[in-house]
Amino acid sequence: MGARRATASRVPHLTVEQRIARGKAARAEVPRSSHAAFQPSEDRADPLALLEEQATDRVAELVPIRYGRMLVSPFTFYRGAALVMAADLASTPTSGLHAQVCGDAHLSNFGVFGSPERRLMFDVNDFDETLPGPWEWDVKRLCASLDIAGRNNGFTDIQRHTVVLAGAGQYRTSMAEFAAMPNLEVWYSLLDIEAAFQQVQANLDRKRTKALEKDLAKARARDSVQAFAKLTSEEDGEPRIVSDPPLIVPIEELVPEGMRPDEVRKELLNLVRTYRGTLETDRRYLLEQFRFVHLARKVVGVGSVGTRAWIALFLGRDNQDPLFLQVKEAQESVLERFVGKSPYANHGQRVVAGQRLMQATSDIFLGWNRMASGLDGRPRDFYVRQLRDMKGSADVEAMTPEGMATYARVCAQTLARAHARSGDRIAIAAYIGKGQVFDEAIADFSAAYADQNERDYERLRSAVKKGTIKAETGL
Repeated sequence: MGARRATASRVPHLTVEQRIARGKAARAEVPRSSHAAFQPSEDRADPLALLEEQATDRVAELVPIRYGRMLVSPFTFYRGAALVMAADLASTPTSGLHAQVCGDAHLSNFGVFGSPERRLMFDVNDFDETLPGPWEWDVKRLCASLDIAGRNNGFTDIQRHTVVLAGAGQYRTSMAEFAAMPNLEVWYSLLDIEAAFQQVQANLDRKRTKALEKDLAKARARDSVQAFAKLTSEEDGEPRIVSDPPLIVPIEELVPEGMRPDEVRKELLNLVRTYRGTLETDRRYLLEQFRFVHLARKVVGVGSVGTRAWIALFLGRDNQDPLFLQVKEAQESVLERFVGKSPYANHGQRVVAGQRLMQATSDIFLGWNRMASGLDGRPRDFYVRQLRDMKGSADVEAMTPEGMATYARVCAQTLARAHARSGDRIAIAAYIGKGQVFDEAIADFSAAYADQNERDYERLRSAVKKGTIKAETGL
């Protein structure tokens, strides 16, 4: 379950001057303006072939749901096409400066969640693809998503350009700020939503203040108690997860890959029991005070649809003390074929290690494990976290250009902090510089990639229309 053994090496400790020189040298080799271009190569991988390749290792009956969700709009297509973009980014210039990257840093993968101290925090919240890699890839993934979301909302070319510049510019200035901070100050840096709300409230009109208060209240209410009320009913004195196929299917209704439900239940329960060893001692002690009650398969997200994801219900002191854990399959990162294999032998551990490195604070029940049979005779890796822990995300489709620009700045600042924790923040800041050369280059790239994304989306629509790809749109 641990990381592969690495050859011991001495960590270099360069001076600030040496790190600045490193960044400027990278700028000389790879000019910032070179990031502006995106021109698909003649041998560009077929995007539909890449998606179908991913589908071969997913639950077959759920794959059409994934395509159906991707068909809703070019923006939802983009959300499910992380592998497609990773293949495209592999042909673009990079500075050679690496950090722990999210690998799928589109704007809907940022949001709020509860800290262990029960305060609302804002951070990156999806790490399925995390891996050490070029920091520019995360910036381009985020900024291209801003352009695509702006198109979805009917923004003009100028409005979208302004939104993307807001994000790229904030990443630049934030990285410069982190470069000037002491190491511990960077590590302790976080975005407390409630404190931030106090600061910005004076600049909001009454209508927007009320809307934001409503969103924060909704996030605070999203926890295991709320999930318990929504997802369960009582049967013979015990709560059970309610069936809502194909999105939620209790274990007794499933016979995946020819296995009996009792076999599946035993395998998954063993995974949850043994995953406790990846938790800190105090959190393991807390988890052991809950007893397992019920299990169901649950479809999640857009890009993750078809991966094996389960929700497990536990009860504490009584039937009004629920805990929901999500047990989610961790497959190979979409970045691995382009930047190299993960140093971790278990992809669940890869996800957890990346999340802990990039987030300011993480779920107290975050851990990982491997299922020996994987339910289909193959070993499969999983990570575990709470199903809902004051989680919430912005309503992107309701954003105005000004609202999306503000949100872009918040996401970009958060991404810069995540990269500053693991990458050479001083070298990265020196590479980006103080002017808007990098910002403009990223904006040009984002517009060009948004064009490509629309072409890829139309190809999926055409394939579904022709019947070569099956999609369940729910329309």
